[in-house]
Amino acid sequence: MTDPTTTDKFLFPAIDLRGGQVVRLAQGDYDRQTTYGDSPLEQARVFESAGSTWLHVVDLDGARTGEMHHLEPIRAICEQTQLKVEVGGGVRSEQAIDQLLESGVTRVVVGTAALRNWDWFTQLVQRGDYRERIVLGLDAKDGMAAVAGWEQTTDSSAIDIARRVIGWPLAAIVYTDIAVDGMLTGPNVEATVAMAEATDVPIVASGGVGTLEHLRALRELSIQGAIIGKSLYESQFTINEALSAFEG
Repeated sequence: MTDPTTTDKFLFPAIDLRGGQVVRLAQGDYDRQTTYGDSPLEQARVFESAGSTWLHVVDLDGARTGEMHHLEPIRAICEQTQLKVEVGGGVRSEQAIDQLLESGVTRVVVGTAALRNWDWFTQLVQRGDYRERIVLGLDAKDGMAAVAGWEQTTDSSAIDIARRVIGWPLAAIVYTDIAVDGMLTGPNVEATVAMAEATDVPIVASGGVGTLEHLRALRELSIQGAIIGKSLYESQFTINEALSAFEG
C-alpha cells in the first residue's frame, strides 16, 4: 500500500447538474433533491477562486437516461476556468467520451456502461488515447455495485470489480457508498480502505463528508482524492477550510 503521507491528495468539489441547475440528491434519490443555484459556471468559479484545482461534475439527467444533457455548461466551465474537470453521468459510448474530451474535460467517469458491457469497457481502457483519461465509477449499495443513477443494483460486489482492474491504465476509481451520500454523517471509511487495498488503481472517495474531521480522516487513507458536495452547499465549512484539511 502506498504511504498516504507521501502521496499528494486532491479535493474534488462537486457540481451535480439536473435540468441545468446545481443540485444535490440525498442517497441518490431523485425525489429528494435540493437545488442550490442555476449557474454551474459561476459555482465552478467560486471553487476555483478559493484555490481548487479539480472539479467533479455529474450529469444526473444523463445518469438516469443514458444520454448526456449538460455538455454545453460543462464546455463553458472547461473554457472559462483553469480547473481540471472530471465528468460522469450518461457516459455510455465512445462518442460521449470523445465529446467530453474535445470539450476540455480532463478525465471521464464511466460507470453503468462499464458494468453492463465489461468486454467493451476492457477494450476501451486499453485505447492509447484514453490511457489515464478514464475513471471507473463504482457506486455501492450494501456492498453491491449499482447502476443507472443508482436505481438498480447488480450481482457483483464493488470490491470484486476493483480487483478485476488491477494493472489497468485507469486514471482512478471513484468509489461512492450510496447509503451515506448526501447525508453528511461521515464517509464509509472501512469500505474505502477495503477498496484501496483491493486494487492498485487510485481511489477517489465520494459520499458522506459532513465535517472537516471527516476530511482529515480520509486524508490519512491511501487514496488519491475525496469528493465533497452537500457539505459545501450547506455551509458546514468553507471550500478554503476543506482544501486546508484535505490537501494541506
